[in-house]
Amino acid sequence: MPKRFVVTASEFSDLPPFSAGFELAEALTAAAQQLHDTVTPNSAMRTAARLAVHLLPGAEHAGVSVLDGDSHPRTVAWTDEIVRAAEAPGADGDRQQPYWDGLWHRPVVRLDDSETEEGGGGLADLGLRSALALRLRTDRRRLTVLTAYARRPRAFDEAATRIGRLFTAHVSLALDSTTVREQLTEAMRTRDLIGQATGILMERMNMDAAEAFDSLVRASQRENVKLRDLARRIVDASNRPA
Repeated sequence: MPKRFVVTASEFSDLPPFSAGFELAEALTAAAQQLHDTVTPNSAMRTAARLAVHLLPGAEHAGVSVLDGDSHPRTVAWTDEIVRAAEAPGADGDRQQPYWDGLWHRPVVRLDDSETEEGGGGLADLGLRSALALRLRTDRRRLTVLTAYARRPRAFDEAATRIGRLFTAHVSLALDSTTVREQLTEAMRTRDLIGQATGILMERMNMDAAEAFDSLVRASQRENVKLRDLARRIVDASNRPA
């Protein structure tokens, strides 16, 4: 079961009230509805990247990347190819966004000018001057990041940062919801697949259900194959024409 992210008012205690009133409320409500309608984590992240460009003042491009420990980040959603270029490893193999490291400890990192600030060289080469990086979710070794980019320096002010934090709260909830849904769906598929394989063994080997399941488990351990994968092999072999 994935870690749950519960958002409370205290998480935004340092943010003053918005002056945008109903316009912002309506925009966030519409965004939340679109995120709620997604059915997988990948679709939620693609929707988040697209919405970020419309919601965050100053944003021209956006992407979502996943960092697994010391490995290279994986860009899993992007609005256009310049995002993939910005988030690809550099020529020396290092990632081009060292400011992402700060998201392990705080929810947002802002790069005001890639031409003058340390760590922004890779962006400057692409003509991207500003970045607003927002943490979506984190555990011990995995960090999921939403980053908005702009071609002008200092494109993201305090208002953009505040809106970004509210928006990512909705995205985090959508990711949790779709992850749980995906896991439950996979669990049901696995259960059905193992049930089919057990039934095939019962018929072929003249076993009862318990014996057939035990035989399946022993074969899985003996061959060092996941029970689900072994069950799929048995079902697929049974469905092949004679």
